[in-house]
Amino acid sequence: MAAAVGDLKLLGVWDSPYVNRVQIVLNLKGLSYEYVEEDLLSKSERLLRSNPVHKKVPVLIHNGKPIAESQVIAQYLDEAFAGTGPSVLPADPYERATARFWAAFVDDKVGSPWHTILFAPEAEKKADAAVRIMAALETLEGAFKDCSRGGGYFGGDGIGFVDVVLGSYLGWFKVFEKMVGVKVLDAARTPLLAAWGERFAAADEVKDVLPDDVDKVIEFLQMFLD
Repeated sequence: MAAAVGDLKLLGVWDSPYVNRVQIVLNLKGLSYEYVEEDLLSKSERLLRSNPVHKKVPVLIHNGKPIAESQVIAQYLDEAFAGTGPSVLPADPYERATARFWAAFVDDKVGSPWHTILFAPEAEKKADAAVRIMAALETLEGAFKDCSRGGGYFGGDGIGFVDVVLGSYLGWFKVFEKMVGVKVLDAARTPLLAAWGERFAAADEVKDVLPDDVDKVIEFLQMFLD
């Protein structure tokens, strides 16, 4: 059951991995919130006022105070509601630093090429970006082995910070496969991550969050490419 936590609003877009990861953390913590869908072609005054620097989603508004950037929001929720639901970040300082390192790696080495695949007009740049994502996932295969310590997630036996950050891209991996013809999580290449991806996507806190209609996502994307 969702916990009563005051006034929580999330400004977002349904297929954004950055928004999805905040939704997953809210679900993990059992926090009730109001979701507000934004129109990125006509951004609301509330969004522009709440995130005047980047002018983008997600923005979490907690009792009238805005917090921007998905990783920052996830960490804020973990700290602000430490007594509610499971912790997303480890308690041990070294393990917490390690989780933050790998989360930053994911957005740098997976998220950055993701943008290239979506918006670069040249097929060569898209193909190169796909190669970079594959290389990053091979590195993350090793990180998973170390971080999970035999558990089912980067966080061990339960979903943690790195799981949320990487897992938020899973819906888009299927889109990549259709756009560039490359299977992203290949059991032959990264067997641990392939099994992890299926496990993460099936979790109760996740399964109704990630976009699963590839054609709908591509149709939405096309609005920004025309």
